[in-house]
Amino acid sequence: MIAPNHTRNKTLTITDDERNTLRNKLLTPTDNLLEIQQILDKTICCDLFEILDKLPASFVDLLIIDPPYNLNKSFNGNKFSKMDDDEYLQYLESWFPKLLDVMKPIGSIYLCGDWTSTYAIYQVMCKYTKIRNRIIWQREKGRGAKANWKNACEDIWFGTMSNDYYFNVEAVKMKRQVIAPYRINGEPKDWEETDNGKFRLTYPSNFWDDISIPYWSMPENTAHPTQKPEKLIAKLILASCPADGVVLDPFLGSGTTSVVAKKLGRRYIGIEMDEEYCCWAEKRLRQADNSNIIQGFSDGVFWERNTANLQMKNKNK
Repeated sequence: MIAPNHTRNKTLTITDDERNTLRNKLLTPTDNLLEIQQILDKTICCDLFEILDKLPASFVDLLIIDPPYNLNKSFNGNKFSKMDDDEYLQYLESWFPKLLDVMKPIGSIYLCGDWTSTYAIYQVMCKYTKIRNRIIWQREKGRGAKANWKNACEDIWFGTMSNDYYFNVEAVKMKRQVIAPYRINGEPKDWEETDNGKFRLTYPSNFWDDISIPYWSMPENTAHPTQKPEKLIAKLILASCPADGVVLDPFLGSGTTSVVAKKLGRRYIGIEMDEEYCCWAEKRLRQADNSNIIQGFSDGVFWERNTANLQMKNKNK
């Protein structure tokens, strides 16, 4: 583990002065119904249940939901306790259907979880949306398990409000190295040769093994215990939110969804109950004014993991 004061440690920090300034940017809901222009591009600091009935109807293109998984976990002192499967299903039922009132009829929903919560997630998604797919992404981080298999994957369930929905597959292609190039009449088949190797653009599948979990030397890293990578969220936004669309994250955490939406030119709303996390999100949004870099995504394509050096060589030509 790297020392906290190491020069290469880029984990986000905020000073007391910054915290006081950032607090002033947070939106705290009143008893009145909220107008769309009030909440666009805002971080709303409150419990989701305090605001569910105050949100406008039918204005969101993309809903990205990353709720507490069905595990014992502490979020800056706010503890979530593991439930049995039916209790967790009731927890989802207590807010998920109402949250869908904000969706446009052509909107899409991505609901994150892991194997402990899949039972409940599948049921609630089936009941209230049209399930399109389950994405499994490789999460190569965490301690090994001595009496079980190490849990190295998480789920993202993809659903839509109707059969008419936005999906831009061309925006989420992956650039992969070609190991065994195939030729026809001596010419490359579906790949190109560069000074740095042979590559091909491929359509995305529902298994993602190209995601790196944020760590201390990445500028996007925070101390949030379940932070999602910017590259992961970028795929969801580019695939399922048009350029002029609105993205809502009701469990914003350290702000990744809002930050990525801003970097990709979308409008955003984030809801988070913890004030410290909200301040982290606002600092990251401020940093996005100066840099729209998303690690692993450049030149309009997602790069295969461990091809960062080749990526930079190509960009510097």
